[in-house]
Amino acid sequence: MRRLIPTGDTARPVAFAETPQPVPGPDEALIKVEAFAPNRGETFLLEQPRPGLLPGKDIAGLVVQAAADGSGPTAGTRVVGHPAHGGWAEYATVPTHSLASLPDGIDRVTAAALPLAGITALRLLRTAGSLAGRRVLLTGASGGVGHYTTELAVAAGAELTAVTATPARGERLARLGAQVVHEVAAAHGPFDVVLESTGGPHLPLALSKVRPGGTLLWFGQASRTPVTLDFFDLLGGPERARIQHFHYAGAPYGPDLATLVRLVDRGRLHPEIGRTADWTHTARTLVDLRERRIRGKAVLTTGEPR
Repeated sequence: MRRLIPTGDTARPVAFAETPQPVPGPDEALIKVEAFAPNRGETFLLEQPRPGLLPGKDIAGLVVQAAADGSGPTAGTRVVGHPAHGGWAEYATVPTHSLASLPDGIDRVTAAALPLAGITALRLLRTAGSLAGRRVLLTGASGGVGHYTTELAVAAGAELTAVTATPARGERLARLGAQVVHEVAAAHGPFDVVLESTGGPHLPLALSKVRPGGTLLWFGQASRTPVTLDFFDLLGGPERARIQHFHYAGAPYGPDLATLVRLVDRGRLHPEIGRTADWTHTARTLVDLRERRIRGKAVLTTGEPR
């Protein structure tokens, strides 16, 4: 079968290779991959790929071999999945606890855009707690996680301010109900919760806008610049503010995938997909994703769906 593997070349980070079809474990289903969605964090891993790296965590497709232990969907079921690796290929194995079945109304492109970004948004907002009537600041808001977080938070009753680099990248966030600004300094605090994903100089500035006793949830460092905090600046800032690290990972993912599927199917969640292309264009898409030239998610398709 064909698979995309790392090249170590930042200008063309992946290339096709012929590899054996993967063999599923007892609790894994074999999926014919029909679409996959790369994440910006995966583009960073491709700059200096470790030996044996097989990228790909967000897929949609068809179960062609059900799990031997009887768990999960049966052969012929359309699914969305979140494997640990290996999804940029014609076939992938996925633990059944990280699969969710798809209704007829959700196509493969929409489904592939859901896993990592959608699960991150769901779990991030659960960690933040009840948002009804609370003021929330979201940095780095124009990516996949940002769009899901904005739509879910506004629907939960939050008064959300979203930070995007440009007006064009914030247009849809404004339509979703966010107040959009283009630098953290322009956000009018104080905020009950700050959701911070850019790092560098933005985190200390965002922290200064937290209300006394409020929380900053740090869930990314898209700027790739380390954060420096000055103790004396903190003394002059909000009292008892809390910085909490957040990372989305932790199986099982199936229940959260099912929640995302249900929200989309009921018209309550609308993935922002900035590019759809055949997987022969993956290398170029990865570069554009890394350089932030794509708003929301990018999805690659592997051929006609069955």
